[in-house]
Amino acid sequence: MIDPDQSVIYSIIEGFEKEREMERRGSLKDSLGLKAKEFISLVGAGGKTTLMFRLARDLVADGKKVVTATTTKILEPSPGETPFLLVDRDEEKLKQSVLSQLGKYKHLTIARERLGSGKLKGVSSGLVDDLWNSHEMDYLIIEADGASGCPIKAPREKEPVIPSETTLVVAILGIDGVEMELNEKSAFQAELVSKMTGIPIGGRMTEEAMAILMTDPKGIFKGAPSSSRVVAFLNKVEKPDRMAKAKRVAERILEKKPPQIERVVLGQLKFEPAVAAVILP
Repeated sequence: MIDPDQSVIYSIIEGFEKEREMERRGSLKDSLGLKAKEFISLVGAGGKTTLMFRLARDLVADGKKVVTATTTKILEPSPGETPFLLVDRDEEKLKQSVLSQLGKYKHLTIARERLGSGKLKGVSSGLVDDLWNSHEMDYLIIEADGASGCPIKAPREKEPVIPSETTLVVAILGIDGVEMELNEKSAFQAELVSKMTGIPIGGRMTEEAMAILMTDPKGIFKGAPSSSRVVAFLNKVEKPDRMAKAKRVAERILEKKPPQIERVVLGQLKFEPAVAAVILP
């Protein structure tokens, strides 16, 4: 016969273990499989900027030094997203400012200049490579392409701009793109998406089409350095029907056996926990 007091102890321990499991599942650092130091390039659509600043926040809270940037364009971050923004057209001055200020602020965002519509012009891939080789930061996180807020995209000819020193590429798509009508409002470069997936303009995006965008050699992580790892990130899974779709898309991605993709992360970046599941090959 089980002692009632002992049952209470077991219940407490069981609850603690479940809480720890939830924390592990929700940790972006662990879910992405981050190493002690990483140069991370974010590509795709459906949450890159949110992921960049949320991951930076988590890493700084863990005592790490982080630089965030883009090689294209981003909206100017709010003070809640980054504690210090450096803007300078002179990239040598920008580099020196990073090296002198990072120890104080722990997280810096850098850009070359302010543009219209509240956007920032990104820095060169050469600058971020140089910064990474300075060994002054634990994590360098960049947005390597644009998507104009769409949940799905196909890269243009000169996209993405992934620096050669990148150690991890995170390729993102919004799972809300499944069953959306394929047009210029729902997809960045809709014609290219149509050509790659076979979905006609005006047709509905399928789970198979999402998997193709993630795994095709001309898909969203096109140009990833051969030495880098790749994580597929399916965002916006917070609704039950989306979670089910995301799991099926993840299965299709892994069935295609893309050589660089080491895991598929199912995320809900605007909610807690940030990660709902991690699916390994």
